[in-house]
Amino acid sequence: MAGKLNYNHLYYFWVVAHEEHLTRAAEKLCVSQSALSVQIRKLEDQLGHALFERRGRRLELTEAGQLTLDYADAIFAAGSELLGTLREAGRVSRRSLTIGALATLSRNLQRQFLAPVIGDADISLVLRSGSLNELMHALETHNVDIVLANQVPLRSDTSAWTVFEIEQQPVSLIGAASREGEGGTLKALLTQHPLLLPSRDSGVRTGFDALTVKLGVQVEIAAEVDDMAMMRLLARENIGVAVLPPIVVRDELRDGSLRELAVLPGISETFSAITLERRFPNPLITRLLAAHGVT
Repeated sequence: MAGKLNYNHLYYFWVVAHEEHLTRAAEKLCVSQSALSVQIRKLEDQLGHALFERRGRRLELTEAGQLTLDYADAIFAAGSELLGTLREAGRVSRRSLTIGALATLSRNLQRQFLAPVIGDADISLVLRSGSLNELMHALETHNVDIVLANQVPLRSDTSAWTVFEIEQQPVSLIGAASREGEGGTLKALLTQHPLLLPSRDSGVRTGFDALTVKLGVQVEIAAEVDDMAMMRLLARENIGVAVLPPIVVRDELRDGSLRELAVLPGISETFSAITLERRFPNPLITRLLAAHGVT
């Protein structure tokens, strides 16, 4: 490879790679498809490697293409960070905060974490939800300041994010007020009632399955649910007994529509905040983490 990298060519490649389609990318860039193809070929010639393979109408990245995309993502994310940071230049402090939260995460847990900044008239608070992959992409492209989750994303060699454990919540059997069995043994409770369980890829489910093996019981599964709000609704409708942290149904426990039948020993839900290493960190993130004992 000779000469300096042409960042205009790299940008065209970056758009095509994310669109996975030459025509859509050309429309987005407001250039002709043939002109775009020429720019991609020039980049390939400079790098000395093919970046795409055609699969029907779709374009798939080669190994060299994926490596180039990783660098391009980092380069253009840094550009976005630069623009966002310099727009704040001259201000005493940044007063906007964008939070990304896993769509299935308990609203009560989110509310508890955000308590130090909720209601502050000087702070513009934006809340976004999505899958873990969507939120991590938003974090890496500087579209959210912090991600709240009860899962830990897979780390790669280029990962620059940090996971802070905010708290661990105990997990219990939660049933409708009309459910019988309070005071019975845990083994009896697990066999007497159909259960509402989290999905198999969750840490709570892994712990629960290990507990049933240890106790030597087989349970009846009423439903497997990865959305805590839906599990809360199904428990209120008396579809089954839910396996979840009591904080998720705090209001229902207070008004008596649901009750805690038993605490599940050795099982907890870990609530984490994920941040990305930044040159110019948002001071509101530091304030939030400090309020939860993270310094």
